[in-house]
Amino acid sequence: MLLLQQPAVRDAKVLTRLPESFRRKDRDNAWSLANRGGAVIDSFLEGPVWSDGHLWVTDIPYGRVFSVSPQGDWELVAEYDGEPNGMKRMAGGDFLITDYRNGLMRLDVKTGAVTPFLERRNSERFRGVNDLTFDSAGNLYFTDQGQTGMHDPTGRVYRLSPEGKLDVLLDNCPSPNGLVLSPDEKVLFVAMTRGNCVWRVPLQADGSVSKVGQFFTSYGSSGPDGLAMRADGFLLVANPGLGYVWVLNHRAEPVEVLRSPTGASLTNLCFGGVDGKTLLMTESTTGTILCAEMDERGALVHEGQLA
Repeated sequence: MLLLQQPAVRDAKVLTRLPESFRRKDRDNAWSLANRGGAVIDSFLEGPVWSDGHLWVTDIPYGRVFSVSPQGDWELVAEYDGEPNGMKRMAGGDFLITDYRNGLMRLDVKTGAVTPFLERRNSERFRGVNDLTFDSAGNLYFTDQGQTGMHDPTGRVYRLSPEGKLDVLLDNCPSPNGLVLSPDEKVLFVAMTRGNCVWRVPLQADGSVSKVGQFFTSYGSSGPDGLAMRADGFLLVANPGLGYVWVLNHRAEPVEVLRSPTGASLTNLCFGGVDGKTLLMTESTTGTILCAEMDERGALVHEGQLA
């Protein structure tokens, strides 16, 4: 009988917390009413990006983007009428944001201005875009999650070319969330939160997808959320509900589990630090940034080349 080796387990560390001066107490927040059962929340951090020696994060319910220094100093970069979730840097220095309410938005980090980038597809609004990633050719992959789930597996995964061509790669997804490419860019991994799993999406030479399968299966009340890729091809999966980060080898076997020391809503993650080996994580319900030092650095994260 083959016995799998038990994964190493360790706790992440608290790096910094959202200062009290930035914590809100709105009782009628529309995003919280729909997604957190109406709970009074002071923030919900997401979308971590390491850029220019700082960590950048979004705050979904209050339409904010923060920059966090290595010393733990927080700066409010932007505040606008939206619900920003995933975020990636573009080649010119701006950030592209998947905004649940507004579609794709562009952030000018110098001025803090947030402007529409792609609000609709063929005059149809998105259900609620969630996360995004770029490849080396400048193609943008992003998820359109909305309120889909096992009851309504109609979430979508899109690819937007640098020339503006928008393709639907998947349209039968139970709550598509985080996504990341393999280092050779031949496979796209997509977290299916309500399906409690991660799909493996082979990308064909002609741009199509084929033989999509389930790569990893989790458990609990809330499934995989944000994804990150290590340079050696190991996949890291943020799993709210459990408060875990799964570190998976090429066979989807957990070789390490990182646990949140505060709160269980560990939603997203990225690599950063001076050597690219520091894993940075958002614990959303407590407004906390967690960190853990890794033996391997993160895979190269490409900047967007979109006009």
